[in-house]
Amino acid sequence: MLGLAVLGSFSLQAQDEIQTILRAGVEDATRFSESYIAPAAEATIYSLANGWYNSGEAKETLHFEVSVVANVALVSDDKQNFNLNVNDYNYISFPDGSQSKSVATVFGENNPDQMIIVEYETDNGTETTQFTLPQGLGGSNINFVSTAYLQGSLGLVKGFEVKARFLPEVDYDGAKTKFYGAALQHEFTSWLTGEKLLPIAISGLVGYNRIEASYDLDSTPVQGSNQTINTEMNSWMFSAIASTKLPVINFYAGLGYVSGNAKTYLDGSYTIDEGPLAGQTLVNPYSVTTDVSGVNATLGFKLKLAFFRLNASYSFQEYQNVNLGINFGY
Repeated sequence: MLGLAVLGSFSLQAQDEIQTILRAGVEDATRFSESYIAPAAEATIYSLANGWYNSGEAKETLHFEVSVVANVALVSDDKQNFNLNVNDYNYISFPDGSQSKSVATVFGENNPDQMIIVEYETDNGTETTQFTLPQGLGGSNINFVSTAYLQGSLGLVKGFEVKARFLPEVDYDGAKTKFYGAALQHEFTSWLTGEKLLPIAISGLVGYNRIEASYDLDSTPVQGSNQTINTEMNSWMFSAIASTKLPVINFYAGLGYVSGNAKTYLDGSYTIDEGPLAGQTLVNPYSVTTDVSGVNATLGFKLKLAFFRLNASYSFQEYQNVNLGINFGY
């Protein structure tokens, strides 16, 4: 489901570990979670930056296109682990005394399991607790983020084309998602006299996406109430586009810039049983923010068939992306 790339991956894989993470204290739990879920947030933002266009040619006034669009962002090996350095944490250490180790992100796997020690001071002196770090999705061979949605385009006047995309609000098995986006494309070659005779079309595009999602955690063994993980994502795409103008098959390319952010926060109350916060009940204990920015280069083709069109493209970016679209309209 769209929007659950961070939410679902983190929730389903680590919901039983929420109390475990919080045993290390809020600050350490926040720092760990930032590194653990960052690849999922980044991959989702990069994935949604794609699929906005399949031509540099703007539609004529009131001409339209309705599309089913799917994106798959690929997660490279170096995003499946991160370096956990105990010097960056207040209470965490490794049982064997190591200063740092490579541990799983939400897309990775700890093989064997990685244990950590939480050492803290109490009125009775120094106490310790030991637990296993959360696993990722590596054991299930999931190293991608997939998204799918409906998209519509409408030609306006003077080379402008407006686009909108959305996924109907979903409420399933404790997960809720809402997604929408909008973009404006303008064909610069429409300014030229005799532009219909030109073999190529050149345009620019600005697009925006918004995801709101939540996952119910009340089924976890952690004592508390109203426990949820919530995610909000915003992304922007700025791109220059060029395409051929042939009767049946056309090729297009884009060079753009992706910018976005994601905020994932833990809501509800959580009663901690061990560690420096033992006996305390935390309310809305922490949030994690991920920022994204990078260059995007896209190559694709569009094939005109009897009553519909197919397009496919590949985008070179931090999380490389495959895009497919089925398009209807005129």
